[in-house]
Amino acid sequence: MEFEKRLYLLEEEHRELVNKQNEISSTGKGVFDRYKNPVLTAGHTPLFWRYDLNPETNPYLAERFGINAVFNAGAIKLNGKYLMVARVEGADRKSFFAVAESPDGINNFTFWEYPVDMPETNEPDTNVYDMRLTAHEDGWIYGLFCTERRDPEAPAYDQSMAVAACGIARTKDLVKWERLPDLITNSPQQRNVVLHPEFVDGKYALYTRPQDGFISAGKGGGIGFGLAETMENAVVDHETIIDNKNYHTVYEAKNGQGPMPIKTPKGWLHLAHGVRNTAAGLRYVLYMFMTDLHDLTKVLYKPAGYFLAPEGEERIGDVSNVVFCNGWIRDDDDTVYIYYASSDTRMHVATSTVDKLLDYVMNTPPDGLRSASSVNTLYRIIDRNKELLSPKSLA
Repeated sequence: MEFEKRLYLLEEEHRELVNKQNEISSTGKGVFDRYKNPVLTAGHTPLFWRYDLNPETNPYLAERFGINAVFNAGAIKLNGKYLMVARVEGADRKSFFAVAESPDGINNFTFWEYPVDMPETNEPDTNVYDMRLTAHEDGWIYGLFCTERRDPEAPAYDQSMAVAACGIARTKDLVKWERLPDLITNSPQQRNVVLHPEFVDGKYALYTRPQDGFISAGKGGGIGFGLAETMENAVVDHETIIDNKNYHTVYEAKNGQGPMPIKTPKGWLHLAHGVRNTAAGLRYVLYMFMTDLHDLTKVLYKPAGYFLAPEGEERIGDVSNVVFCNGWIRDDDDTVYIYYASSDTRMHVATSTVDKLLDYVMNTPPDGLRSASSVNTLYRIIDRNKELLSPKSLA
């Protein structure tokens, strides 16, 4: 009796969570709309993942496979469904990929029955996470993700030293995946690698983030760009840094590409994350820039500061004060669904349009890199507004 009662309550709680309708949270900044509720959490994972539902083997209906967090999801629209390939982290700290779908991109995200059965290479992954999805013009959907393994040079007493590399897999349907060899570059470690959706001079173009260590970018860092002859044995011999770290900015410690860029008539729109160190630890925010349509290494516009930063409850979680995005969807009507994680714990959505993002990127002042430059920018804005507004309205 107690088993059935507890199961009923768990099912009701799960149903209420998945079916909860979202709504815009505030007037915002005129660039995007935030939504009140997360779109994916640990609680969204199916009960039949977490519980043995047999009363004989689990009489107290205790959780047998704990889910700690759902975050850092790649995104794609496929067969009319809005899909996220989320990073699901178990209570055992191991991450895996799982697909959740929504009919409208905002509400009722529901996980597919099984998580992704990702093949391994000859060197098994200890952990996999943060997949970027690219529907490439070659006809494949590629998933590029971080594969983590213990550093073979680590001393026996240190169980935290690791090596991060770019894992590569491809699929047609997000169900069956073909694992390809890891990306090879000249950098000691790689994170945040993203495949460009089009060929460049007949080659595959990749955005990289070279770094010296597992956490610290060291003398590396910045968003790189390189070409590979094939994705089946992908090798990037030379990385050109197209967007570097910069002192006393939101990307002074490190930065990395988010999802694949969006092509517009004006240029390629990029969403990236920037990291700076604070007394409370690393702070992650999102920022944007635009590159030339034909020269992908040429940055045309880059607004100052962050595009989106953690707010309210988004600042609380396993790794606090963090937002991270590796998935967005441009819809047929040019609506853009931006899927971002907060504090390595949950997934959210913000919506914008291509026109709004273009206006933001092209017309927001760049970073002058000095306090005096910021004041000068404000003076110019104030002076222009004074010409438009009466003294009384400025009071």
